Order: sequence, then C-alpha cells, then structure tokens
Amino acid sequence: MKPLFRTICLLACTGLMLDAQAPFTTKTTDVMVRVIPKPGAQREQIQKVIPEEVRATVRLYLEGKIRQWYSRSDGNGVILIVNATSIADAETVVDALPLSKANLVDHEYTELAPLAPLYNLIAPNPPR
Repeated sequence: MKPLFRTICLLACTGLMLDAQAPFTTKTTDVMVRVIPKPGAQREQIQKVIPEEVRATVRLYLEGKIRQWYSRSDGNGVILIVNATSIADAETVVDALPLSKANLVDHEYTELAPLAPLYNLIAPNPPR
C-alpha cells in the first residue's frame, strides 16, 4: 500500500482529529436518494409511468439538479445523487417526479459531504 493512501485510509477510518483544534466539518454538497417501489405497488402501474419518469429525470439532469442516477443491481429501485444542500431541497426535486406524484415510490434521503478527516492532511499542524 502506498504511504499517502495508507495515511488517507488511517485518517478516514479512525476519524483522527488535530490536537487543540475543533473538529473540521464539511457542508452538504449532494443528497443521495434511494427510490424504492412502495409495498403493494404493482409493476404494471409503475411501468405505465416510467416513460414520463425517464423524461423528467433526464430534464432534471440537463438542468443540473440530478448529478447521477443508478439502477440498483437487485432491481429494487434506483439511486439518485441530487445536487442539493439539504434534504428539504432534494425533496423538492424528487417529489416533482411522476412516480412520486403517483404515490408509487418511497424515498430514503442521505446528505453527502466531502470526507472531513482528509482535512488533517492539509491542516497547518499535521497529526503526530
């Protein structure tokens, strides 16, 4: 393992913070949204809305509101990376999508931010 990579892993895994400095925090830059079919939602119901959902998702991508989207390999929904600084902002984007409006999917939101322990690598007083 290369020394820099080993140091990054150590800092990331242990959450090591500098002596006499407040922990560095990062701001939310994106929100990950798991979009999951509601229990009882019929596949046929979802398939009827999918063409409109795809068009709306592509439009949001082109507008810069959705950075990335993925299909889950287990076939149980999708993951969206929404360009938002809060869950409330991401909800505004996702709730406007056709499957959400049709009440056919549930959502799980997770705020994402840069890896805060990496700050230790650029801090004025490196860890001992």
